[in-house]
Amino acid sequence: MASPSGTSSGSSLHQNSGSEEDLQALMDQKKQKRMISNRESARRSRMRKQKLLDDLTSQLHQLQEENSKILTSLTLTTQHYFAVEAENSILRTQMMELSSRLRSLSDILHCLSGTSNGGLCDGFINPWNLVCMNQPIMASADNMFQY
Repeated sequence: MASPSGTSSGSSLHQNSGSEEDLQALMDQKKQKRMISNRESARRSRMRKQKLLDDLTSQLHQLQEENSKILTSLTLTTQHYFAVEAENSILRTQMMELSSRLRSLSDILHCLSGTSNGGLCDGFINPWNLVCMNQPIMASADNMFQY
């Protein structure tokens, strides 16, 4: 209802512009709240990322230390393995030498006890039949005057 003087339409325009201003203020306020909320969310997200980065960095250092300890242990174990392997090789050689000596001593015992091994004892009974007697004696001038 419009009045003939036009005041009501002026007040209605003024009310519309007041409503628009209120609406604009309300939108600005919501926008401001949203911006604050977004900033807070971004801050929390950065904090989470920083914490994750710190945790991963800490885990990296821990794993590097563990890896270093394992490598040191592996090096020591490898050195120990090679030492044991060398000792084992020496022991095998000694075992083969002792086994050969044992066989020789066993053969001597058999010969001395009277059992014959198909001519093996002939060298003990008749020393001139030894196999080693058929081999040349090696001598040099260097060895002649040692005594």
